[in-house]
Amino acid sequence: MEFTIGGRLEVRITPADVGKRVSVRQRSEGGGAGAEFTDTVGVLTSWDDGVVSITRKNGQSVRILESSLVAGKVVPAAPARRRGPAASFPELAAVTARAWQPVESAPLGEWRLRAAGGFTRRANSALPLGDPGVPLGEAFGRVERWYEERGLPPYIQTSTGAEGTQEALCAELERHGWRREVSAQVRIAALAPVGDLDADVSAVRLAREPDGAWLSRYQRLTTPGPHVLRVLGSGPSVWFATVAGGDEGAEEDAVPAAIGRCVVDGRWAGFMAVEVAPGQRRRGLGTAVMAALARRALDEGASAAWLQVEEDNEGARALYDGMGFATHHSYHHFRPA
Repeated sequence: MEFTIGGRLEVRITPADVGKRVSVRQRSEGGGAGAEFTDTVGVLTSWDDGVVSITRKNGQSVRILESSLVAGKVVPAAPARRRGPAASFPELAAVTARAWQPVESAPLGEWRLRAAGGFTRRANSALPLGDPGVPLGEAFGRVERWYEERGLPPYIQTSTGAEGTQEALCAELERHGWRREVSAQVRIAALAPVGDLDADVSAVRLAREPDGAWLSRYQRLTTPGPHVLRVLGSGPSVWFATVAGGDEGAEEDAVPAAIGRCVVDGRWAGFMAVEVAPGQRRRGLGTAVMAALARRALDEGASAAWLQVEEDNEGARALYDGMGFATHHSYHHFRPA
C-alpha cells in the first residue's frame, strides 16, 4: 500500500472526499518517533469535528482522529471479480429478497418494511433500496414504530463491500444509536460446476413443499407455524431436498440426514437451509444436496448461483470455497441499541 510521493507520507484526502473509497494510515495512540501505524481501507462516511469515520467492506465503522492521520488517498473501487457471474448489487439485492418473502409488507418511500411473525431477520427487517422519502432520522423512527406495533424488534438490513452498497447508511445508523447485530456474506458462482460436483445424488429426494421430516432437521425454528411455511415456500420456483436416514436410532425419514432449499429465479438459483446431521457430516451429503438442487435449477434455465453464509460459519465457508463461490458483498442487520 503506497502512500508516498518522493518518499514523503502525505494526507491527500479532505472532507470533500466523503462518499469515496479511501485508504489511510494512522499513528497508533501515544506513539512517538518509533510509533506503530494502522492502515484502514473503506468508504469515507464522515469527517466532522476532527474525527474521520471510515466504513470497511465488512460493515465495521472505524473512527480516527484527524490529528493521528499520517497518510491518506482516494483509491479506485475494487476490481471486478474474476470468478462467478457478473452481477450488480441492485440485481442481487432484489433476487435474494424474493427468496425470503414476508407475510406482511409496507412501503416507506423506496424502502420496504417486512414482517413474518419474527421468523428470519431477512423477512422481518426494513430493506432500504433507495430514498425513504423522509429524512433518515425520521425514517429510522418510523421503522421502529412499525415493528413495535407488531411486537417485533426493529431491524434494518444494509449491505457493504460492492459498488453501490450502503456504507454511508451504516454510518448514519450508528450515529443514530443503531448497532450491527448480525453480518453475513452473499456469495456467487457459476451454476454448472455446482451441478457437476462429484456426488451421489441418488438418495436426494426433491419436493415442492417441506414435509414434517424436512422441518424436523431445519435448525432455525422450533414450532413451524403457518408464517414459517409461507416464508419457506416463497419465491418464483422453490425446491426442497431431503436425504433420509438421520440421527442414529431415529426411525426412517423421522429426522433426515441432510436437507436443503433452492429458489430458482430467472438466471439465478439461490441455495439456503443446507444442513447435515452432526453424526452424518464429512460424508458428502451437503455436496449431494447442492448438486441435486443445482441440476434441477439448470433444468429450469438457471445459470448462476448465490447463497448467504454467516461470517463466523467457517465450516460452511470452506465447503462453498471448494465449490467456487466468491463473496460478492456483505449484508448486516442493524437494531437500535
